[in-house]
Order: sequence, then C-alpha cells, then structure tokens
Amino acid sequence: MAELRLLLPAALRACLAAVLLAAGAAVRAQAPPVPPAVLPVAEVAPGVWVHTGAVDDWSPRNGGDVANLGFIVGSRCVAVIDTGGTPAVGQALQRAVAAATPLPVCYVINSHVHPDHVLGNVAFRTAAGGPQFVGHARLADSLAAREPYYRQALQREFGTVMLAADIVPPGLPVQGRLELDLGGRVLQLDAWPTAHTDADLTVYDRRSRTLFLGDLLFVQHLPVIDGSLNGWLKVMQQLQAFDVAQAVPGHGPVQTAWPAALQPQQQYLEAVRAGTRAAIKAGVPLSQAVGQVAPQAAAPWRLADSFHRRNVTAAYAELEWEE
Repeated sequence: MAELRLLLPAALRACLAAVLLAAGAAVRAQAPPVPPAVLPVAEVAPGVWVHTGAVDDWSPRNGGDVANLGFIVGSRCVAVIDTGGTPAVGQALQRAVAAATPLPVCYVINSHVHPDHVLGNVAFRTAAGGPQFVGHARLADSLAAREPYYRQALQREFGTVMLAADIVPPGLPVQGRLELDLGGRVLQLDAWPTAHTDADLTVYDRRSRTLFLGDLLFVQHLPVIDGSLNGWLKVMQQLQAFDVAQAVPGHGPVQTAWPAALQPQQQYLEAVRAGTRAAIKAGVPLSQAVGQVAPQAAAPWRLADSFHRRNVTAAYAELEWEE
C-alpha cells in the first residue's frame, strides 16, 4: 500500500481514500445493530423487571429493540410480558430472566399483535413444552392474518428468516378477565374491546400495583391508531380506575403519576377526533385532511412524521360514517 501511495498522483490518492472511507461506512451501515447478549432490565418494584426499548421506529438501526418488555417473578415461576421485535431480542430477554432468577418461565403474555412485541416469542418456546403463551382471545387470528407480512419484513429489514411456525400464537386465550398465580403472586389479565388494536391486553400485578399496558399507553412516542379511536378513548376512561403505583407503557419510560400519565395521550387522541370530525363536516377530503388535522397536537411527540398522517387516515375512515 505504501508503494501504491508513492506511485499515485496526490489528487488520485485523495479520491481513492474517499472511496475507501465511503465503502467502510456503507459496510457499517449495512450491518444492523444486534441486541446485547443479555437485555438490560431494571427492577421497578420487588420482583418486577422492565426493559425500556428505544423510542424509535422498528428498524435495523436499533436491532428491532423498540418495545418495552418485562417479567414478574413469583415464588413458583415467572411471567414474561412481551418478547421484543426479533428472535434475537427475545433471546437477550430470556438471558436477562435467567440472570435475575433461577425460576422457570411459566407464562409468556403478549399485550397485542404488533411485531415489536411478539416476534421474540420463539426464543421462549422449548421442545419440552415450555411456558404457556397467553394473549387476547382475538390475538391468534390477528397474528395469523399478519404472519406472512411480519416474516417478509423481518427478512427484508433484518436479514432474519422465520418460519410461519415461529410466529407463536397464544395457547391460553383471554376473554374478559383471567388470573394467573405465579406462586404467592396473582396477575390480573384484562382483555379489552378494540382500542389501540383489536387484541389489547393489560397485566396488573396486585402485589406491587404495577400495570403493564402494552400500547394502550404511549409515552414520548406518538400514539398509533390501529384499531378504533373511539374505542381507545373509552378504554382509557376505564383504565383510570386501576390503583397504580407504576405504569409500564408499550413505549417510553415507566410512569408513577396515575392516572395523569394518560393525559397527554388522551389530549392528542381527542384533538385528532375533534379535528377529523370538523374536516368531515366541512367536506374536506381525506387527501387534504391528513395535512390539516391537529398538527399542533402531534408536534410535541416523537415520530409524529411517521405516524400522524396515518392516524388521521384511520380516524377519518372510522368517523366518516358515524351518526
């Protein structure tokens, strides 16, 4: 290389150096980050552990680690709540559980259907049967409808190949309310009407008064409507009745002020509803409404550019036909 530098003119040497630097940067850009071998978790209450994902889109730049995940330890066994956006994230969470307790995982609970919360399920499945997978009564159908698209996206974005059988559905469906005993520790699972999605489930640990909300609560990350705007606002009213010491949202930091933690999200969703109704009443077509409805309400949130127009589209489709 030294001989080559001597033979090349200065301008050509500079050009070659720039190309080599660009090539190195491209290689680094093509290699998505991977989660750590053991996912970092914090004990927010005795026996209640939470991993806080990046407030970001589900993408290679963060290794798919964007959802909040957790686990709760009883005297007999452990319940895992959501498993992450790739099998690798699920494996790192599994190792975090093993580092925190020698007790087995008896339940894996999914809060809803989105890929950043469920694609790590496969890491907890074992040949011996392993834990029971738990979710809303509609979750299995919702997963089945999305399964090919999730696998295509995972391979396209992350280079990870999953089989259809690796998208693990719940074997224990929840309709209404279900209680799970971890040994001296009872978890209350509530299946909700269509809100953020059509398969939202909350997990409430009575001992610590910790409520895992999945994506029924967003903090910092703009709320995303994939179910029913009206339904979500109704569910939020009911959630206020829970006696909560700490609330774990699907995205963003753990909250200790309850029900005040719901207020920013409620204000945003109400602004979208009011603005969309006004646009419909005024005869504004959807193509224009997406750029006009509630921009000020979206502005303080992260990822507003990615999701606000989509939210207005969903709201318009829902509210256009209401009486």
